[in-house]
Amino acid sequence: MKKLMLMGRSGAGKTTLTQALRGDSIAYKKTQYVGYGDWLIDTPGEYIETSRLGNALALYAYEADVIGLLQAADEPYSLFPPNITCMVNREVIGIVTLRDGVSPDRAIRWLKISGCKKIFVVDSVSGDGIQELLDFLKKPTEKR
Repeated sequence: MKKLMLMGRSGAGKTTLTQALRGDSIAYKKTQYVGYGDWLIDTPGEYIETSRLGNALALYAYEADVIGLLQAADEPYSLFPPNITCMVNREVIGIVTLRDGVSPDRAIRWLKISGCKKIFVVDSVSGDGIQELLDFLKKPTEKR
């Protein structure tokens, strides 16, 4: 698998998505530190919300093959500035996490403005969109 690093604000669904991608049961857990796994890197939202901690994300990004910018469909704003993806020499994808039937359209637009060319819409609880993301992360030599 390509190593995926998840970034997004607190409550965006990074840890829940991590659990869904691994096939674990979904249980709320506040991420207090960078969770560095075999092919997933889960980061606390405070790292992207606080400029002093942002440098840590830049360092961890070197360990990833793909950076995933998470935007919850019901978020009232985006933390990602326009064209931020050009600042990273890794592939950057957008991931919209769904909740309570909220339309993903606004979050998709924000991720496109940030520079994400490929965007996945997922529901970590129902599992919708999870397999498409997993297929994308599989290396060409791995079976689909």
